[in-house]
Amino acid sequence: MGLAGFARLILHDRRGTGASSRNVPPPNLETRAADLLAVLNEVGSAAPVLVAAASTGAMHALFAALHPERASALFWNYPRPRLAWDPEYPWGQRPEDFEAEIVEGRMWGTANYARELALSRAAQRAGVPHEDRRRLVVDEDLVHLYARINRNTASPDVAEALTRIAWQTDVGQILPSVQVPAALLVGEDDGQAQRDEADYVASLMPDATVHVLPGRSGLNIAAQVGIIRDLAGIEPPREEPATVLATVVFTDIVESAQRQAAIGDRAWRNLVLAHHANVREALAQWDGKEHDTAGDGFFCSFVGPARAIHCACEIAERVAALGLETRASVHIGECELIDGKPGGVAVTIASRALATAAGSEVVVTQTVKDLVAGSGFRFDDHGEHDFKGVPGRWHLYAVPATTGR
Repeated sequence: MGLAGFARLILHDRRGTGASSRNVPPPNLETRAADLLAVLNEVGSAAPVLVAAASTGAMHALFAALHPERASALFWNYPRPRLAWDPEYPWGQRPEDFEAEIVEGRMWGTANYARELALSRAAQRAGVPHEDRRRLVVDEDLVHLYARINRNTASPDVAEALTRIAWQTDVGQILPSVQVPAALLVGEDDGQAQRDEADYVASLMPDATVHVLPGRSGLNIAAQVGIIRDLAGIEPPREEPATVLATVVFTDIVESAQRQAAIGDRAWRNLVLAHHANVREALAQWDGKEHDTAGDGFFCSFVGPARAIHCACEIAERVAALGLETRASVHIGECELIDGKPGGVAVTIASRALATAAGSEVVVTQTVKDLVAGSGFRFDDHGEHDFKGVPGRWHLYAVPATTGR
C-alpha cells in the first residue's frame, strides 16, 4: 500500500516549477518555507510528516525549525544539508564538479540530457559505478519520457538558477533547532560515504534516527512507506490470519422439493424470499455472518457456539410461521480462510452433520456441546456417525428447536 492508501498526500511544487505559477523569480529557501506554510494553511493540514530527498530536504529542515508546531516529523532520504564541498563537509561537490554540472544542465530538456539522466538512474538500479553508466542501454521511450518531464518541470534558465541556489545553501547551522523527530535514510548498497554523511547529519539534530535500508534506499519503497507510517503514528493494517476458530452453521428447508412441487414455482419463490428475510433477521440479532446461500440453505458462521445454537433455533421458530420446517447443524473448529470465508475440514463436518438432522432439529458436535455447558440447552444423544472424507467417528447431539431459547 502506498502513501495515499493510509494518509492524505500533499504534493508541493516550488514556485516557478511544475504546476505552480511561472514567470516568477526562483525562490530562496525562506520563500519556499513561506510558500509551504501557505499551502498547508490552504488545504487545512495542521502538522504533516514532511518528506523529501537529498538537498530538497533543506527547506523542510528550515520549515520544521521555524514552525515546529506545524510539522509532526521529518523524513529525509539521503540527507544533504548542503551541496558544496567544505573541509568540514567532505561529501559535497568540488567547485569544478559543480561548474561541469552547470554546463551539462544547459542541455536541460533535450534528448541528450535525458539520456544521461536515464543512464545514471539505470546504473544506480543495476549497481553499476557512475563512470561506467554508458556501458548500459536504455529504452528510447524512457529517454523521451525523461525529456518531457524535464521540460514540464522547469525551463532551462530556471533549472540553472535553482541549481545555483542549492549550491549556495547550507542548513547545517540550523539543524540543531529541528526539534521534531527525523528519520534519515540511506541504503546498505549506497556506499560508506553516504552512510557517514547520514550519521554526520544525524549528529547535528536532537531527535534524528538513521535508518540503513537493505539495498539502495531510494529503491526500497516498501521500507520507506513503513517508516513514514511509523512517523505518522499510523498502525499498519493487520494481515488477515490464515486460520481462525469459527462456529459453522448450515441450515436448509426440510422436504423443499415436495413443497415446491405442491405450490408451484411462483409461490415457492415468494416463500423462499420470505424464508431468507427471516433467516437474515435472526442472523443480525445473534451476530451471525452469512457466507453463502444455495437454493433454500444458508452457510453462516458465528464467534461463539451458544449464539449459533440460539440463532438456529430462532430460525426454526420464525420460518414455522411461514409453514416451513428447517433443520440445522453446528460445529466449531479451526477454519482456513478462503476469500474471507471459513473453509476446510471443520466446514465439511458441519455440512455432513446437517444430513443427519431431522425436521426442527439443530444437530451439534460433541465439541460444541462441551463448550456450551451451563447455557440452558437440552441435548438428546444423536449417536456416532461416519462422515465421508473425514477421519474418525463423530458423536452428535440434537437440540430440539423449541428448547433452544
